Amino acid sequence: MINATTPATQTAAQGQATTQSQSSGLASDFETFLLMLTTQARNQDPLEPLNSSEYAAQLAQFSMVEQQVQTNELLTGLSAALNGANLDELSGWVGVEVRAPAAFHFDGQPRTVFADADLDADKAVLVIRDVNGDVVTRLDVPATDRQFVWSGLDITGTPVAEGTYTASLESYKGDDLLSQQPAAAYSRVVEAQLDEGGIVLMLDSGASLSANEVTAVRAGA
Repeated sequence: MINATTPATQTAAQGQATTQSQSSGLASDFETFLLMLTTQARNQDPLEPLNSSEYAAQLAQFSMVEQQVQTNELLTGLSAALNGANLDELSGWVGVEVRAPAAFHFDGQPRTVFADADLDADKAVLVIRDVNGDVVTRLDVPATDRQFVWSGLDITGTPVAEGTYTASLESYKGDDLLSQQPAAAYSRVVEAQLDEGGIVLMLDSGASLSANEVTAVRAGA
């Protein structure tokens, strides 16, 4: 599993270094401003003293700038923390196996798929298709079962080649097709990405899906 702690820490450290630099610069500017202000007061003409309102205006203006910089520091810190959290969340997906209605990789070993038949169905058929969408086999299965094992044989009983396949479950009442829905299978997550809609998972079968489509998670083999 990819560990994203180091990049996240580096991001947070960079953000902290930036805010510390801004704070240091602000403190230096404020001290310089006060020094100039006191020097100006000491050397003013007693007969024509400076207007006190000018001091107040200058102080107010600098105070506004100080508050804005502090706000920017806070936002930078929050952004760094959120980025670190996102990276940690993404790394948590990589390497695990997720169950979802997506294409799965067949490596020569029997595969278990999951689906629920229609409540009114009295029979069901598990349909396996290859990467091109061609039907590989059709298996009569109990309509009351929720998981089914495909041995890796085609409709003639010949072992199929390793590759990417999909499964779906057809529900029947008599000879009438009630519904057809994709079956779910476990696949290993090889990459996780952030998208506008959330987290997108890339599977070892080459398929991609939203993390919201995952119905179960287990440790990777």
